[in-house]
Amino acid sequence: MSVRGKEAAVATVSSRTGAVEVAVEEPLEIRIDGTPVAVVMRTPGDDFELACGFVHTEGLVDATAEVAGVSYCRETAGGRAATNVVSVATEGEVGRARVAERRRLVVASSACGLCGRRRLEEVRRDLPPLSRAWRPDPAAVQATMRGLEAGQSLFRRTGCTHAAGVFDEAGRSLALFEDVGRHNAVDKCIGALALRGRLPLSRCLLAVSGRVSFEIVQKALSAGIPWIAAVGGPTHLALDLARVSGLGLFCWVREGRATVFD
Repeated sequence: MSVRGKEAAVATVSSRTGAVEVAVEEPLEIRIDGTPVAVVMRTPGDDFELACGFVHTEGLVDATAEVAGVSYCRETAGGRAATNVVSVATEGEVGRARVAERRRLVVASSACGLCGRRRLEEVRRDLPPLSRAWRPDPAAVQATMRGLEAGQSLFRRTGCTHAAGVFDEAGRSLALFEDVGRHNAVDKCIGALALRGRLPLSRCLLAVSGRVSFEIVQKALSAGIPWIAAVGGPTHLALDLARVSGLGLFCWVREGRATVFD
């Protein structure tokens, strides 16, 4: 687990009507085997999970076993860890060989999980289609979304974060994270479970608090997740990718209703 606490995610600021809490948004430089890969704008506090999830969903590591460790880089004058620079170490530095071709060149904002791609063909990764071995019960999906809402403590305090959670067949929460970027929240979930050796997540559902966009579907596919449930709807590109990849969607999940794409 990263060493910064949850309070690093919230700042108190003054307004005309008094003090209010807002979500913190800071840059995080992600390195793999010491080589810079990207700078992402994120809510701090779960940086190791975010970095591990990012390098996995970006295809910079192909298996959980390839990750040897995650650490803050020691770069300050006093030799203390720089809490905005994280490096993922891989076994035999296999990640370094993949960086040159897939490396991003600019900052990825908290609004977009695809910023920094140099060519159109870099947007879609070549991921194998899924084989869905189970189908969530609609009532269980509704319960899952209620569980996601209950876990959004940062949103209740600040009103400006997204959430993502991974739930098993029984509706148990395996990972739940918040972030100013919805794709970051997904990466944090995948990274946390990767660090526990739980990938692939072939009998799990990913729940998200917003829409289902292309990059959210692609991140789910990278972790072997066969179902996504969302408060919002899918984009057309997300729907196309889900259909050709065998991933099922429960969209506009609210008040006992949902639209299913499978």
